Amino acid sequence: MREFKGKCAVITGAGSGIGAALARRAAAEGMNVVLADIAEDQARAVGDSLAGVEALVVRCDVTEEANVNALADAAYDRFGSVDLLCNNAGIVPGGRHRKAWEYSVADWDWSLGVNLYGVVHGMRAFVPRMIEAGRPAHILNTASVAGVVSGSGSVCYGAAKHAVVRATEGLYAGLKEMGAPIGVTMLSPGLVATGIYDAEKRRPDRFASPEGAPTESAELEQMREELYRNATTPEEAADIAFQGIIDNQFYVFTTTAFDPAVASRAEDILARRNPEFESIVAMSRKDAGLDADTA
Repeated sequence: MREFKGKCAVITGAGSGIGAALARRAAAEGMNVVLADIAEDQARAVGDSLAGVEALVVRCDVTEEANVNALADAAYDRFGSVDLLCNNAGIVPGGRHRKAWEYSVADWDWSLGVNLYGVVHGMRAFVPRMIEAGRPAHILNTASVAGVVSGSGSVCYGAAKHAVVRATEGLYAGLKEMGAPIGVTMLSPGLVATGIYDAEKRRPDRFASPEGAPTESAELEQMREELYRNATTPEEAADIAFQGIIDNQFYVFTTTAFDPAVASRAEDILARRNPEFESIVAMSRKDAGLDADTA
């Protein structure tokens, strides 16, 4: 997809972070933008900042199929077509250094609901209409480097993102098999300075953990601030994403810092060898250009 002006982009998680940056980049390309977020106030602030294009703000909880179907209806009613779909909404449950068995079922439900089912609902609501339109279009699914590496940290987030990787590969393969003129890009960000780690502040009541809201250690919070000072910005991530869309590139990463871990995991699988996982914190420090040995 190379021509953007006058076309329509739908972006979930558009109220902050990469989603907001994608909205701003889409508007800069002359696209009308549908901004969807459970935090409607934040999405509206982003929409109000866009100049020279039409912006539609829709409150949308991507864990709810009916909400995403209503989002699709609103987008098509307003603009008549959707040319770029960005299934981008994402959250990270707190207590990221908990072990796999320490997450509550509510944590798992919330992570899978937003990170995986947000993508699933988006594909189901929009892709059939995009196919029926028979015109060139593009779909961007935001995965994560956490979907292609592994280890003990942020397990219920990483598991959801692994599933997003598989679902997006399946989307790409299915559209290609039927010859649909719809490109697919899977954006896998590394460390990006977004508010995703503050998602606990907006956790819906129905996903409340019986153990109460998890907290991070002061040490981890201090480390996060240090990492964020050197992290990729949302605008840089959005620019990388749009270049992937322009180039019709499927695998798009914001960093090469995790490449050795990706290669090591693949080699362990092929060699039927027990894995040795590097700390995600250590890899994030490399991504931020910091000394990983001090993690």
